[in-house]
Amino acid sequence: MDPRALPPRLVIDPSLHPEISVELRSSPHILRMARSGARMDTTHHPVLLFVLPAFLLMLLLVAQWEVFFVACLGAGLIVLMRWLAMDSAYRSTKRRLRLAREHANQYILPEDLDHPCQMLLRRAQNAVEAIMASAVHKAGLIDSIENQVSLPEELWQIAQRLRKLSTMHAEHGKIIPRDLPPGMEDAFKPYTTALDAAWTSLSQRVRHLEKYAKQVLKADKVYHAHLRLEKLAAKTPEYQQLIAETVRDELAHERIRELSDQAAHVRKLFEESILQARQAAGELLRSPLT
Repeated sequence: MDPRALPPRLVIDPSLHPEISVELRSSPHILRMARSGARMDTTHHPVLLFVLPAFLLMLLLVAQWEVFFVACLGAGLIVLMRWLAMDSAYRSTKRRLRLAREHANQYILPEDLDHPCQMLLRRAQNAVEAIMASAVHKAGLIDSIENQVSLPEELWQIAQRLRKLSTMHAEHGKIIPRDLPPGMEDAFKPYTTALDAAWTSLSQRVRHLEKYAKQVLKADKVYHAHLRLEKLAAKTPEYQQLIAETVRDELAHERIRELSDQAAHVRKLFEESILQARQAAGELLRSPLT
C-alpha cells in the first residue's frame, strides 16, 4: 500500500513535557476514550462471587477441616492477587484517562480530521520523517538543531489548523442546504471561498515541506556518493601508479587528471545539494505558521 494513502499518525503538542507526551503516545485507545467522552467500566465479573463460595461449601461437606482451611487460604490468596492486579490496572487506566482529558487540546487523533485533511497531514508527516531520517540531517550537514525544534512545531501547527478546518467543513455541510433557492448562491459563496482559501494555504505549506524533504533526499544521494568517493580517494595513489605502469605517459597524465576532476565534480555537486537543501529550509522557516 502507498504510504501516502495511510491515515496520519497521532500528533502531540511538542511543547508538552516529555513525560506527559510519552504517556499520551503510549495509550492511543485512552485518548480515543477521552475524546469520545466514554467512561470506564467499573463493573466486575460476578463469577467469583458465586462460584467460589459454592466450591468452598461443597469442599466443607466432603472434606476434613484441615483441607477446608488450606483451600480457603489458597482461594483467599488468589482472590487477593486478582483484586490487586485489577485494582492496579484500573488505577493506571484512570490516571491516563484523566491525563488525556486534561490535555485534550494538545493532541490530535486521525479521526479528528476528515479524509482530505487526513491525507494532507500524512503527507506532512512523511516529509518531516524523511528529513529527520536523512543521513545529512544526522551528520549535521543541514541545520539539525533547527530541524529538531522547528519541524515538530510546524507539524503541530498544520495539524491544529487541519482539525479546525475539518470541524468547519462539517458544520458548513450541515448549514448549507444541498439545493439552494435561485439567487441565493452568491450569499453563501464567501463562506465556501474562505474554507477553500484556508485549504489552499495549508496545501501550499505542506508542499513547501515536501520540497524541503526532496532537496534533503537529493543531498543524501550525493552525500552517499561523496562518502564512497572519499574511500576511493584514499586509494588514488594506487590507481595513479597502476595507470602510470600500464598506460603510455601522455595517456597516463590524462587519466590521472580525470580522476582528480571527477573527485572535484562530485564534491561540487555535494556542496550544491547541501546549499539547495538549506535554501529550501530557509524558505519554509521564514514564514512559519506560528
